[in-house]
Amino acid sequence: MKSRAPMKIVIDKKSGFCFGVINAIGKAEEVLARVGHLYCLGDIVHNEAEVAHLQSLGMETITRDTFFKLSNCEVLIRAHGEPPETYEYAAKHNITLIDATCPVVLQLQKRVKTAWKNLMTENGQLVFFGKPGHAETVGINGQIGNNAIIVQKTEDLEKIDFSKPVEVFSQTTMPLKQFNDLTGQILERAADKDKVTIRDTICRQVTNRGPHLKIFASQFDVVIFVAGKKSSNGIVLYQVCKSVNPRTYPVEGAAELRAEWFSDVDSVGICGATSTPFWLMEKVADSISRDFSKP
Repeated sequence: MKSRAPMKIVIDKKSGFCFGVINAIGKAEEVLARVGHLYCLGDIVHNEAEVAHLQSLGMETITRDTFFKLSNCEVLIRAHGEPPETYEYAAKHNITLIDATCPVVLQLQKRVKTAWKNLMTENGQLVFFGKPGHAETVGINGQIGNNAIIVQKTEDLEKIDFSKPVEVFSQTTMPLKQFNDLTGQILERAADKDKVTIRDTICRQVTNRGPHLKIFASQFDVVIFVAGKKSSNGIVLYQVCKSVNPRTYPVEGAAELRAEWFSDVDSVGICGATSTPFWLMEKVADSISRDFSKP
């Protein structure tokens, strides 16, 4: 009887950290190599394994409450960005900020500030499609004195006065289809469509991965999607994979792998979110090869 060929295990080369996360982690590692300690305002990335790795090098993750009690130290601002009061407090308390705000987010902050100035002259409203409480949303809203109308679902549109001018922006990591659906509803309900301006500010490093992952996930018997449970982008991309391959399983690391997923399986694809380190996907691949791949 012919033995089965070894299981084919492939890691998606386009998965892993986006530029903003690579930049933030690189800056953190530079400071840690120099002084051995660094505060980070919030999780540097929504991936517990990478956070734990950096903590082992001396990084200490702090909350905003803790930040506003510090002085005479260095603090990293992660890719999500921060509102103006963070910078103001740092300047008054001798805190050196290592600013790793993603350039895409930084540009969005500037555009929102400019738009708000113009909207104020015509009694307009700035609508922001994003997750309430998400670090990027907090940072963006802070640029305009927390005057944005935050929307995430259809019911949230009730906050908008459709008789007034409206300009819409989006958190960079939100789903494009949901953005298009909501902005379509805003246009339908507007008293004057000419007074509605839609700004698609979703990062294409995130949205472009969706079409690619559809193709990738369809090529394997089983797909293992590696991402932290806090990753907004991870939730979206996992669903993309599952839509074309029902045998897609989400894990945070190799410890969550289950033997029954790999029964009678010839090929496994491994992919992840923009917040998933490549080394973690490699560990998952090694574990599958060692523990579950039997010719």
